[in-house]
Amino acid sequence: MPGGGCSIRAIWILNSLDSVVFSRRFPVVEKRWRSACESKNETSAAEESLKYTVFPLLPTDSELVSAFVERKRREGSARGLGIRVSQSAKGSDSWVDDPITRHIIGLYINKEEDGDNNLLWPLVLHMKGQYSVLVLPLVEPKHLKAYACLSKRSDCGNTVGVDDSLSSLLLDLPSITGAFMVAHAIGDVISGDWVEPEVVVSAAPSVGGLLDSLTGSIGITGISSRAKPVAAPVASANPSSTAVVGNVASDAPRIGARPLDKDALRTFITSSMPFGTPLDLSHSNIFSMKMNGFSASDLPPSDLKQPAWKPYLYKGKQRVLFTIHEIVHASMYDRDEIPDSISISGQINCRAELEGLSDVSFPLTGLNTNRIEVLSFHPCAQVPEHGVDKHSVMFSPPLGNFVLMHYHATCGVGPPIQGFYQLSMVSEDKGAFLFKLRLMEGYKSPLTMEFCTVIMPFPRRRIVSFDGTPSIGTVSTTEHSVEWKIVTSGRGLSGKSVEATFPGTVRFAPWQIQRLPSSSLASRSIADEDSDTETDGPNNMVNIDECLMEKMNKDLPSVELEEPFCWQAYNYAKVSFRIVGSPLSGLSIDPKSVSIYPAVKAPVEYSTQVTSGEYILWNTLGPCPSAAVARV
Repeated sequence: MPGGGCSIRAIWILNSLDSVVFSRRFPVVEKRWRSACESKNETSAAEESLKYTVFPLLPTDSELVSAFVERKRREGSARGLGIRVSQSAKGSDSWVDDPITRHIIGLYINKEEDGDNNLLWPLVLHMKGQYSVLVLPLVEPKHLKAYACLSKRSDCGNTVGVDDSLSSLLLDLPSITGAFMVAHAIGDVISGDWVEPEVVVSAAPSVGGLLDSLTGSIGITGISSRAKPVAAPVASANPSSTAVVGNVASDAPRIGARPLDKDALRTFITSSMPFGTPLDLSHSNIFSMKMNGFSASDLPPSDLKQPAWKPYLYKGKQRVLFTIHEIVHASMYDRDEIPDSISISGQINCRAELEGLSDVSFPLTGLNTNRIEVLSFHPCAQVPEHGVDKHSVMFSPPLGNFVLMHYHATCGVGPPIQGFYQLSMVSEDKGAFLFKLRLMEGYKSPLTMEFCTVIMPFPRRRIVSFDGTPSIGTVSTTEHSVEWKIVTSGRGLSGKSVEATFPGTVRFAPWQIQRLPSSSLASRSIADEDSDTETDGPNNMVNIDECLMEKMNKDLPSVELEEPFCWQAYNYAKVSFRIVGSPLSGLSIDPKSVSIYPAVKAPVEYSTQVTSGEYILWNTLGPCPSAAVARV
């Protein structure tokens, strides 16, 4: 059996009632599995110390449902606990004592034979909306046996990286990564919750013929012509968050929420993974091929091989667009005993509108090893050489927008917003707060902060009155929050730092014991991707999600002055902002260094944008969660 690549044996989709609404098996892959099983069983029969058999057949839909329901009963929920507890049974996923078993599960199929031969593993579980997607990749029988042994070991909590651990086993299985990609792609198809990555371009009108004329008449000037038409994107009623910078080039049809479309699902699976081997999981490509098909004019030159990710050849005005998009996550404590935490997750989005099958190459600078921690590239890219601070990247671009590279980094200059937030209750229904922040300290032009907003949420208290005037910006309130707009759109902050203070008081309605209706909690748990619906029964194991909901359903106790806003939560303020001009990680692309082969005159446009993710200011005077730092 080949050691690399990814092949899928079967796919199942279950609804919230634990019924199979769609299933697909791949006989070509299954034939390879049966052949490997026969070979392994013959070898095991000759070795007394390794006597075991592996069940070679896939279960029926009804058998899979029975095993899935039984696992939910045994593990407490569809995802399970992920850790070994007193209720864990030997042979179950939680017995392995690894949180990854919440996403890679095993099912025991009820067959006449007993033993390890009825274990179906590894099943990648992805929950999307009301559906559970199960993807079974092809592994070797020895890997299945290794997991069966892990699930029956007496020791608990193996160290990461040691021999005979689940982490070490999964590192040998690249098909697991492919199965996750397949599961997420199918989840996006059945929910319609997918879009192409944004590529910010200049607002100058493009020359794209009839399509540009049509889209320009409705205010979408950044969509250029392409070889094959696709369904026209629906113009959103809300202004785009990137409208200040430019327009977003995207060919992706935006599909709203809808019931399971089995025809679209079959088309996607057949086109994206023929014979069970994933080739192209791009929704846009598959959708275009279904609508438009192919013609003789789409054929590439006979001496060139057309990649799977570029089903159509582009014709029209040529250009290359790059956008570096970074998201800043931070937890700011302003405490000596807890260090602040700040990290950046970024990606390079690209759109290469080039005729024929061109190759694009450029040097990626700013890859200081102290800042860039993780790098991953699109399958179309090659990285032939790399140095301490530079990567040479070459790629054969797909059609439309795509993510060329993902990375994680630390902030080279420092947090764009730093300071503290303090909140103290002066009475049961009145609190005094103080913000003292410094924006863009150490940041110079061309970096520009386009907007910055701070929100104080009070989910369990209703605001009656508010008093306070900030040194800069405007303030507005709702029933459960105070919003401070420090920098508003149209009045960007560039080339200098600004200190902003905001003292004030807020008064709340008298505290009342609250009880959340169980029906709303149940419906909310079903909609939550990481929640599970479980039927009650006398033999059910402990379910962490159910225990939490049961506690939340009870009458809330009287609050104390130190923690009046919500039950088992913390006081914090959330910061939202957008910065343009340059990435915070130091990564950069020089448009003049981009080369195209065969040579063609095509302008190269480059833009950047930095947005906030979970950027939290914790109350300095109250309790706060923090990660424990390992002591070496």
